[in-house]
Amino acid sequence: MSITGIVRKVFEARQRELEKHQNGGEALQRTVLSRLVAEAQDTEYGRNHVFSAIKGYEEFVKNNSVNTYEEMKGFIDRMRHGEADILWPGRVKWYAQSSGTTNDKSKFIPVSKEGLKRMHYQGGFDAVAMYLRNNPKSRIFDGRALILGGSHAPNYNLKDSLVGDLSAILIENINPLANLVRVPKKQTALIRDFEIKRDKIAREAMNKNVTNISGVPSWMLSVLTRMMEITGKTHLEEVWPNIEMFFHGGVAFTPYRKQYEQLITSPKMHYMETYNASEGFFGLQDDPADKSMLLMLDYDVFYEFIPMDGGDPVPLWAVETGKNYAMVISTCCGLWRYEIGDTIQFTSTNPYKFIITGRTKNFINAFGEELIVDNAEKGLAYACEQTGAEVLEYTAAPVFMDANAKCRHQWVIEFAKRPADLQQFAELLDKHLQEINSDYEAKRYKNITLQPLEIIEARQNLFNDWMRQRGKLGGQHKVPRLSNSREAIEQLLTLNK
Repeated sequence: MSITGIVRKVFEARQRELEKHQNGGEALQRTVLSRLVAEAQDTEYGRNHVFSAIKGYEEFVKNNSVNTYEEMKGFIDRMRHGEADILWPGRVKWYAQSSGTTNDKSKFIPVSKEGLKRMHYQGGFDAVAMYLRNNPKSRIFDGRALILGGSHAPNYNLKDSLVGDLSAILIENINPLANLVRVPKKQTALIRDFEIKRDKIAREAMNKNVTNISGVPSWMLSVLTRMMEITGKTHLEEVWPNIEMFFHGGVAFTPYRKQYEQLITSPKMHYMETYNASEGFFGLQDDPADKSMLLMLDYDVFYEFIPMDGGDPVPLWAVETGKNYAMVISTCCGLWRYEIGDTIQFTSTNPYKFIITGRTKNFINAFGEELIVDNAEKGLAYACEQTGAEVLEYTAAPVFMDANAKCRHQWVIEFAKRPADLQQFAELLDKHLQEINSDYEAKRYKNITLQPLEIIEARQNLFNDWMRQRGKLGGQHKVPRLSNSREAIEQLLTLNK
């Protein structure tokens, strides 16, 4: 029997537990809320919001307003300075650094020991459990796992307290036994300079029997491309004959799928999307034939959803399919009714399955067109399918009025494989956006409000150069896909010369 055949038994009990997600969602979530409130009732936040008197969801809502990072920042900063029992019991030593807000360059999300165990590591365990359930012939544990991570740094010079990418926090705290089956070695994984790190990772991993990889698609592709350069090989299975799985997340996989399929031609290869953010682990693609993800309901995350078309937050058991919601979470890391900034849409409520549609601040609505990232991804996928093109990176923003008093959307796209006719690609993208977004279609009607969109082809490595210039190359940093502001696109256009 293979090692995977032996290890598979470890996951069997959890595979049975996950069946409760099928029709027990409300009960699971009510239990989570009761547990979170009970554990935090003696914290400063819990006392201020009368957690000891909360008996259910209705009282929880009555005593607690929805929070943004700005409202929680003061509490978090005190925790970072070493104060205990503020938002969560005890002293929280770890802080995941993520992209900033209007007022700050970065956000610092507390990561408690309970959060590591009950959310992030549980999510990784469940990802493997689902994969093994769907793939009875897998031999994933007969080789190594390549796991990409970011870096961390001291937090206010407090002993044992660090701040950095969530992936670095996970690597730093991982069970030592896991280091026996993963690459690269920890000191390589935590190197801050991504260009140095990707070269070292490629050299360390290329002679190992890697069966699975985990990370952000864009940064993983950069590492794998470097390994192909070093080895002189064309396909990844020439280096790793037993590669079978990519656990990916952080950014949408659609723009990268074709490149991965060209790089990895093995019929044994599988892909699973995960929704693991600095704030918590939320979803897993449990069915490879279904692009939506299963919402994980028994981690220490209580969910609420704000309808994007207006209205008060609703609990999980009141959501509807096909509607866009902003996600609100309460977690065992001390985030209480916290608006995470992501938008999702449910595709099913039994079980609760969803797709990520974008960010509450990552859309274009300059003229009432309400263009979201999900629209952009589908439009680009259609244009690529029709033309044979492949998109590597992109961003888009409105042109409010040009010299001829015309308004339009401007896209900067870096192609892995450029279309033969860029104008045709633009027309196909514009056409499909109108087909899938009625607001966009209305604003494009007879070119009255919006002119046809404009595509500016980016030079090679433009987006990497821009991310490097901002100190955001590698880790979990993401290119903003859509924005009402022209700040990012103007910086890119300046570099695109």
